[in-house]
Amino acid sequence: MFVDVLPAPRRQEGLRPDALWKPLPRRDIPGSLWLPDVGRGGLSEPLDAYFRASLARATGGDKAAPVVFYCLADCWMSWNATKRAASYGYTRLYWYREGTTGWEAASLPTAEATPAAGQP
Repeated sequence: MFVDVLPAPRRQEGLRPDALWKPLPRRDIPGSLWLPDVGRGGLSEPLDAYFRASLARATGGDKAAPVVFYCLADCWMSWNATKRAASYGYTRLYWYREGTTGWEAASLPTAEATPAAGQP
């Protein structure tokens, strides 16, 4: 299971309501689960619950299932998410340090991503 933790783009505060805003689509490793923001330094209770529930669904509740976390090259949010998952009791965790930056540099395919449902 590959888990992308890159934050989703957000509309800038103060942007006029009638201003056009269209973020670039996120492209990640095909088949990945995109859980935006779960790698931030501290999580709110709702975001922590979302992360826990999403991991449980993705792994079928198997805390020994292999899970690979990534975002961009040297993105510490993916490291944080890996450590956080370990604190939840998951045991086969991997940090893909190169993230989508390295994946694309290796000419591997990417797919347009959609954040997983249920994010607070």
